[in-house]
Amino acid sequence: MHRGSSIGFKLNEQKLTIAFAESATAGHLCADFSLMENAGSFLKGGIICYDAEIKESLLEVDPQLIAKFSPESMEGTREIALGLSKIIPADIHVGITGLTCPGGSESTEKPVGTMFIYACKNSQHIFSERITFSGNKLDIVLATANHFACMLENYLDKES
Repeated sequence: MHRGSSIGFKLNEQKLTIAFAESATAGHLCADFSLMENAGSFLKGGIICYDAEIKESLLEVDPQLIAKFSPESMEGTREIALGLSKIIPADIHVGITGLTCPGGSESTEKPVGTMFIYACKNSQHIFSERITFSGNKLDIVLATANHFACMLENYLDKES
């Protein structure tokens, strides 16, 4: 993540903490943030919820919502971020889901590479996006991490 040092500085400057609920990125964002300088002052932790059952049991996502919209959806992504807020105390909660390879809910309208990002502060929406990347699984995960970093940095810049 190329923006790491400035994001960490801005989180510290604004006295904000962050936590992640990651499905498709499987902890990649949390790991990236843990490598930033002074990560202990802003990173609270993360949960990998790769399987829909974890979203339902641990993060309390309604199984009917998953059945209706799929685990890889903005609706589901919002719910994992909000569910995370009940488990890990932080100022900003981030949910990430998506399709990094075939075998999920991909379709013509939602191809492999479609990713969902949802962030809330004190349970209030701050930014979200559905975006499609191309490449292999790692390319998609890295592109998602970088895109999230841009979104977060833009948000932090507006708040300062």
